Amino acid sequence: MTTLYIVLGIIAVVALWIIFSYNGFISLRNRAKEAWSDIEVQMKRRYDLIPNLIETVKGYANHESQTLSKVTEARTAAMGAQTVGQHAQAENMLTGALKSLFAVSEAYPDLKANTNFLQLQQELGNTEDKIQASRRFYNGTVMALNTAVESFPGNLIAGGFGFKQMDLFELSESEQAAKDPVKVSF
Repeated sequence: MTTLYIVLGIIAVVALWIIFSYNGFISLRNRAKEAWSDIEVQMKRRYDLIPNLIETVKGYANHESQTLSKVTEARTAAMGAQTVGQHAQAENMLTGALKSLFAVSEAYPDLKANTNFLQLQQELGNTEDKIQASRRFYNGTVMALNTAVESFPGNLIAGGFGFKQMDLFELSESEQAAKDPVKVSF
């Protein structure tokens, strides 16, 4: 009889461990999804600011159409990205295009003094900061999930229930545009 209680006790402990591990994976995965959602909200805000910025610059720098079209193309590509990797690549392009746009604005003193342009620059800078903070939170959460998926004995539960690693939202090291934040100067 004592052996039966010991076996039942071991089974109960293993069952509780499986339940707690499974719930831990669910929690990590849901936090990662929530963190990605935060990034998407901030990127959408950024995408919504860009047309206003382009229109403001257009009024002062009509002959800079190539720069403006690069920003528009990069914005379109970023909005169409589906995976985390595609988003990272598109964000690299968009960051580079925005840097070019702000570099062009340096040549137009009237544009730099325009209150609408200054306000858009400030909002875009704030949005960039929020994207960066959201990206750090997302990557930290994904790192915790990926570590749990790979670590023993959690990998037994993860594999058994189909939990997979998620991609980090990393900006390409090979592109200079991604290394430096968008410079917003007044």
